[in-house]
Amino acid sequence: MELKVEGRNMELKKGWQMKIEEEKEKLIKHYAGFILYLRVAIEATAHHKEGGYEVKIVASVPNDTVVVTKKGERVRPLIIEAFDVLSLQLKEIQRKKRKTKKQAEPVIEGDSFGIIQKVSPQESYGFIATYDDREIYFHENALKNAGIDELAEGDSVIYGESIGDKGPQASWVRVANK
Repeated sequence: MELKVEGRNMELKKGWQMKIEEEKEKLIKHYAGFILYLRVAIEATAHHKEGGYEVKIVASVPNDTVVVTKKGERVRPLIIEAFDVLSLQLKEIQRKKRKTKKQAEPVIEGDSFGIIQKVSPQESYGFIATYDDREIYFHENALKNAGIDELAEGDSVIYGESIGDKGPQASWVRVANK
């Protein structure tokens, strides 16, 4: 993610830049690979002598741009609040994309059905029992519409099979009827 920080009508303080960098790291952790470009502008408004500041964040994500503007008297709380709002908006964009993607992905020929045979949330993996009595490994990252802690033995799933280092594995897993 490319980050640009600029100050308008004022000098940027090192503490503000450090806070922006800290908030950027949180975004990377939660939205890895989703945010393409991030620009943060801190501006002393015409009334900055009386404490008027504006923090504006512009984030570019695939097929969208998110803009958050916060005005107030102290810059650091404005930075925190603006990044919090940005995070909520990004979460909503991802939720909408997942929802439209779910609706657009019907079960197609080649998808396989199975039952969760074993799930180990602590180790982030599990196994699917297939209808032809095979065992398919899956990792938590393959789950599409549920977290690993939401799965239970006996749940019906649809999955895509591939060959991994140690045999058959699920490249994606979707809980059926969800």
